[in-house]
Amino acid sequence: MYLANPRYNTESLLANASETLGSASEMLINFAASLETSQRKTALGIAQVVMLGELAVNQALDHVELKN
Repeated sequence: MYLANPRYNTESLLANASETLGSASEMLINFAASLETSQRKTALGIAQVVMLGELAVNQALDHVELKN
């Protein structure tokens, strides 16, 4: 149903994924501020998982940049 443009190189795709994950993390943190305590903890937990994904993507991006 959805696919990344095959013309984009790995570095571009990783950079875009990093920006997307960073935006998702920011949205979750802002959303969590409007929730009750138990729901806030859940939203912040999800934000933390997204941040971990962003860290992994950024590390992969660093490896790609080093090879260039």
